[in-house]
Amino acid sequence: MRKLITRVTRGATAVQLRYVAPVAPGPARGPVAKVYHQVERDFGMLAPPVALHAVAPPLLAAAWTMLREALLAPGPAGREAREIVAAGVSTANRCPYCVDVHGGTLAGLLTGPDAAAVLTGRLADLRDPRLRDLANWAVRGGPPPFPPEQGPELVGVAVVFHYLNRMVNVFLPDSPLPPVPGPVAAVLRRGAARILGGLARTTVVAGESPGLLPPAPVPSDLSWTGGRPHLVAAFSRSAAVVEAAGERSVPESVRRLVAAQLPRLEAPPPALDGTTPLLRDIRWLAECVAGLPEPDRPAGRLAMLVAYASYRVTAADIDRVRAHGYDDRALVELAAWSSLTAARYLGTRVAPAPFAD
Repeated sequence: MRKLITRVTRGATAVQLRYVAPVAPGPARGPVAKVYHQVERDFGMLAPPVALHAVAPPLLAAAWTMLREALLAPGPAGREAREIVAAGVSTANRCPYCVDVHGGTLAGLLTGPDAAAVLTGRLADLRDPRLRDLANWAVRGGPPPFPPEQGPELVGVAVVFHYLNRMVNVFLPDSPLPPVPGPVAAVLRRGAARILGGLARTTVVAGESPGLLPPAPVPSDLSWTGGRPHLVAAFSRSAAVVEAAGERSVPESVRRLVAAQLPRLEAPPPALDGTTPLLRDIRWLAECVAGLPEPDRPAGRLAMLVAYASYRVTAADIDRVRAHGYDDRALVELAAWSSLTAARYLGTRVAPAPFAD
């Protein structure tokens, strides 16, 4: 069954991907083929949120490495806890695609009313107090509701989904499921939950993906990795790769602007049910971008939107950047740099002591 699911889902990225060309598994070679092999082996399918990076092979390896080592590798928190954090962060970032996938995965791991609550996006109705507290933390922040030994993996999941949500909001549709009438959609969601829950029970070996990337020093804002070798390697190496991509494809003036505005990411948080947007008013964005050199403004607007309100990126924003010479790789590099810059900052805000800055 697992091999059948892998084969059936191989074409999903080509169907769903927006703005950049997909790299199909068949013709893939070198680093892309290596990552694709690991993704299918360990995740059970070629996940479009990872595969969308394939036009920039180092970023493909970075996205997969962070996701694998934080979400899939075994740890003290357990998979259910990590999936509720993934679903909660995705709710906060208004990423319905990731809510569908990781809410479905969690529903497939649970039974009873909590499975139904997660499957329909009603995180506030969770009866299990541990899961409800984790969901609330993932959405709103605040004091961590977990013991210190679980901090590195749960903060890691939060960081990687703050990153992936932004990329998915730009490059993938609102849902991996086809648009169908309500009753049919409910059946599809239950079926997907059973499949995803089964795939999530696969055991992987920690530390097998960082070797896809060259060694790198550990930045101070990743101290929450807590000395866990597979997390240290995954996030430090991925951060170095994304920083290098930013230096290639994001003007220096834009990088300074995004970094200067990072505190805006902290307020106001949404409700647990996701009814309040992450940012309700971004009129300040036009003023910020207006201060950039004119040739940098299209890239600046897109980078700011990706970091602060990725769900508001439009085809017109992409077209403006394209008109200034951005090819597929440069476009993905710009979005990836902005996404991870925001995610790393948010990681420092939710990391428990002694790792918080």
